[in-house]
Amino acid sequence: MERRADAIAGTGPAGPTLGEAARDFLARGELDAATVRSYGQTLRRLCLTLGDRRPLASLTAGQVAGVFATAWDGAAARTWNRHRSAVRSFGSWARLGDLAAGLERRAETSSRAPALGPAQLDALWSHPDLPLRERTLWRLLYESGAGVKAVLSLNVEDLDLADRRAPAGGPGRRTWVSWRSGTARLLPGLLAGRTRGPVFLSDRRPGPGRTPAPADLCPQTGRRRLSYERAEYLFKEATRSLDPAGGGYTLGRLRPRPAERVPHMLSERA
Repeated sequence: MERRADAIAGTGPAGPTLGEAARDFLARGELDAATVRSYGQTLRRLCLTLGDRRPLASLTAGQVAGVFATAWDGAAARTWNRHRSAVRSFGSWARLGDLAAGLERRAETSSRAPALGPAQLDALWSHPDLPLRERTLWRLLYESGAGVKAVLSLNVEDLDLADRRAPAGGPGRRTWVSWRSGTARLLPGLLAGRTRGPVFLSDRRPGPGRTPAPADLCPQTGRRRLSYERAEYLFKEATRSLDPAGGGYTLGRLRPRPAERVPHMLSERA
């Protein structure tokens, strides 16, 4: 057994692996929490697809392009470009050259897709198997008109249930996300006695090699904050039957039309 173990150890990768390099890249003190979360989504997908034990030196632009074609080919231009930028930054830091060489930047448009109509919303709210987490998240997005990332960043200890609002964002850029009666009815059940940590949690606890930052971990359940990527995926899957094209919708389609919108976010300068 010892001889076999020595033989296996002897054939291990020389130099850092993709997983090790990704962790070192994200651990740099110069990155803020939002950047770590954004870059982490891209690198997590690379590690899952290509293997986190892959020798870093063997990573090529062609392999990265293959991951993009599988994971984000149908993504919006802004999402595609965000992941592309993350890969370029990682490749430059790791001295691997331009890992995005096979990825063309996509043109972004400023026009926003129309919000879901009343019939689509009724079908969504009346879905018989809709989990409480998704029901609450989607209602909150619809009633507040706030961005997805702002809502996912909410913490239990910051919720003002009486006034139906909570702060989102860091010092100097804080905004208030507010909601209405539909969300107010759902929140108590979702929180289920939790007093701290992210409002919206993932389904499972993170693996031993993927411990999130303390701010993204629930101290009572051990589960991490629900990721933007996962939240978008679940909404697309749930709305495929509502989309004539069959592709499903993005969470941004829950934001009400300007004529329907009520004041929802107030800026606060710290």
